[in-house]
Amino acid sequence: MGRTATKLLVTAAGMAAVLIGATGAQADTLSDLRARTPEQEIVYFVLPDRFANGDPKNDHGGLKGGPLQTGYDPASRAFYHGGDIRGLTAKLDYIQGLGASAIWLAPIFRNKPVQGASGQESAGYHGYWVTDFTTVDPHFGTNADFRALVDAAHARGMKVYMDIIANHTADVIQYKESPTSAAPYRSKADYPWSRRGGPSGQSINAGFAGDRDGGAANWAKLTDPSFAYTPVVPRGEETVKVPAWLNDPIYYHNRGDTDWKGESSQYGDFVGLDDLATEDPRVVAGFIDIYKGWIDRFGIDGYRIDTARHVNAEFWRTFIPAIRAHAAAKGIPNFHIFGEVATGDYDPALLASWTRNAAFPAVLDFAFMRAAVDAASGKTGTETLARLVEDDALYEGGKAAALQLPTFLGNHDAGRFAWFLRQAKPDMSAQEELARDILGHAMLLTLRGVPTVYYGDEQGFAGTGNDQQARQDMFASRVVDYNADRLVGTSATTATDNFRTDHPLYREIAKLAKIRRDTPALSRGATLLRASSDKPGLFAVSRIDPATGREVLVAFNTSAAPLSGKIAVDPASGGFTSLAGACPAAPQAPGSLALSLPAFGYAVCAAHP
Repeated sequence: MGRTATKLLVTAAGMAAVLIGATGAQADTLSDLRARTPEQEIVYFVLPDRFANGDPKNDHGGLKGGPLQTGYDPASRAFYHGGDIRGLTAKLDYIQGLGASAIWLAPIFRNKPVQGASGQESAGYHGYWVTDFTTVDPHFGTNADFRALVDAAHARGMKVYMDIIANHTADVIQYKESPTSAAPYRSKADYPWSRRGGPSGQSINAGFAGDRDGGAANWAKLTDPSFAYTPVVPRGEETVKVPAWLNDPIYYHNRGDTDWKGESSQYGDFVGLDDLATEDPRVVAGFIDIYKGWIDRFGIDGYRIDTARHVNAEFWRTFIPAIRAHAAAKGIPNFHIFGEVATGDYDPALLASWTRNAAFPAVLDFAFMRAAVDAASGKTGTETLARLVEDDALYEGGKAAALQLPTFLGNHDAGRFAWFLRQAKPDMSAQEELARDILGHAMLLTLRGVPTVYYGDEQGFAGTGNDQQARQDMFASRVVDYNADRLVGTSATTATDNFRTDHPLYREIAKLAKIRRDTPALSRGATLLRASSDKPGLFAVSRIDPATGREVLVAFNTSAAPLSGKIAVDPASGGFTSLAGACPAAPQAPGSLALSLPAFGYAVCAAHP
């Protein structure tokens, strides 16, 4: 064997060893990731279209024409702006640097690019107008791009959660009786399944026993979908939905638009979106197959479920166990499922009912949002935030299960946290605004639940309202309204990209995220209420380390003045180490800690014997 050949063999052997080592390291990283339970995560929620544009060639989604054909108009907040999956993948350093360990993406399925009445059109940039539930929307890239994102995230030890829909599809089905305007909801009582167009109409669907009977034999008798309206599929859209069974109107409620109340909340179309008959066992089985498929193909780590409260509980009681069992069989034992049960009120009973009646292991914690926003803004005292400690017993599994509720301060529907602050305190100074913003994020990162940061909040995005007014671009925006908005903690605007790691909110969130990761009591510990008030001021809890039983005291001052006070602590806590803020080295007496906090300040104090 010649010297050159020998050298090549040695080099090849060395490269193989490196590759084997790298593969082993990746396997170890994935194994560690799979072992983490949901409450150990810090989630970053992002709309891919508004985050980063990694491939301008897909901005038009492969379609020809203007905005009404392609959906692309970066100057309009109602249309696609060009963000995509490659852009998101390229910014994983930024997201991980913030402290996030999981990414939740708004839906990335193929959408109907544009819908709406003439003059009121908007695009499916948000992802909730699905036509193909099996494929990535071309505006966002390809299935291969998504595969690359998941692999890149997993290599870093980060999870990927998908946002999914089972309540509705895009608006394809129209109604013969209402061709040019919204179709008012027609109830089951006024338009029973057994007659066409009302009780006096022609007899149809003989033998169908109603949708409370979920048997396949019963649903086989529902053959005519024209009981309330006559559904019509426009020419050219007969096969637009995937899987193909979704193109048949028999699998939809076809009762007209919801008014968001009573029966119509479950059976009505969301502003025309085709509302699926999720009581039908064929629909149940179809969606189980769809969402098993994404686990099989991409190995994702969880599902956030859109519009959960607008689907019958029986659907979820079949769907959720099937998905979790399938994920576990694929080596994903901690597959996280959390549903959207949207409300603007403090209503943990409503949220908890969906964990008890519909088998949701977790729901988005709108109660935390209401309590934390009102407390951090100074709109109220902290008594509602204190109620969470006891109200957590309402959830299936009790207070331990509440640890897995994703908590948040604002989102793409309700609006951003900074906008809530400005509503509550319109005359506050920029300095107070930043301090209150930091205070709210300190609550988010240290109290119970799974902290979920809405993209852009760490750059001081505020917006001027909910929905489209809260969906700014992280890359340089061309939307005039967005660029006119004043950001928190910076003189920058959205007219330039906003991926600054030196922004005070980014730095503070990153610091808090590290404290949370390094302190098991903050992610997995029980909560003991220590102090609260019906006025702005001191709020304190002890989080209990699940292994040692030692407390970590977390205290906040929601008032505009410094405060000092005594807080009850465990008499066994002989001293305290400051993890954040100023903590006394020792209690004043066994069981009593004297603490001082600046205006809008907080402290995290770890006890030791």
